[in-house]
Amino acid sequence: MSGITEPDTGLVFHELSHEWGHGAPTLPGYDDVKIFRPTTHAKNGVMAQRIRTVMHTGTHLNAPLHLVQKGEGAGQLALDKCFGPGVVVSLPKGAWELVTARDLEAAAPAIEAGDIVVIVTGWHARYSDSIEYFGHSPGLSAEAARWLVEKGVKLVGVDTPQVDHPLATSLGLHRNGPLMKRIPAAYEQATGRKARDDFPDWNIAHRTLLEAGVPTIENVGGDIGDLLGKRAVFHAYPWNWHEGDACPIRFIGLTDPGGKYRLEAGAEG
Repeated sequence: MSGITEPDTGLVFHELSHEWGHGAPTLPGYDDVKIFRPTTHAKNGVMAQRIRTVMHTGTHLNAPLHLVQKGEGAGQLALDKCFGPGVVVSLPKGAWELVTARDLEAAAPAIEAGDIVVIVTGWHARYSDSIEYFGHSPGLSAEAARWLVEKGVKLVGVDTPQVDHPLATSLGLHRNGPLMKRIPAAYEQATGRKARDDFPDWNIAHRTLLEAGVPTIENVGGDIGDLLGKRAVFHAYPWNWHEGDACPIRFIGLTDPGGKYRLEAGAEG
């Protein structure tokens, strides 16, 4: 078990984010992360950096505005949606498989109303600039997304590059796709089925969650394997950017092995 223990409280902090920066894997169709140093230590004795990036890189939170016109932006989300108890469910999946409502119903520990739910398929271990990670990953079925909404969860994280199956996104035959041109044919050859028939709707699982006001986190990683099958408290705060469709976050899980930690009362005014 990794993690950093805070000595006064015994709380253990778990890193659940992939490292972000130059060379971070980028979804096909997006520009690479570009980082410049207009001021350096050697030149000026101080360092400052300029960044140009799509916000959907690395471990990032998506606000409803991402797929819902006039939806809430990242900075408009209620703070309690991004903090609180939840569960990490282990649902191992192979290439192009779907996380189903039945998987979620049978998950242990049980998913409860108000939870932050982190779905781990095992693909965080394949996080890389690769055809496999982006094009062959599993995703949530439409029924799984509806199940989560009906259960009343408040935030959903996945260890894959997108909430949906890749062939239900523009990586496949939707909108301006296929952004990964070989994937539809590879899927048909591997399964004997047509991608258009199996995935007729664009981003259906992701839209279902965001339309219900449930933010999402993609590319969960770090030490998420340490929390498989456990309950924890999560921090997932985005920038205070009201027009933000998404932004990279530092995703953290907290556990309390000693069970003694309590918040102190605030100072009285």
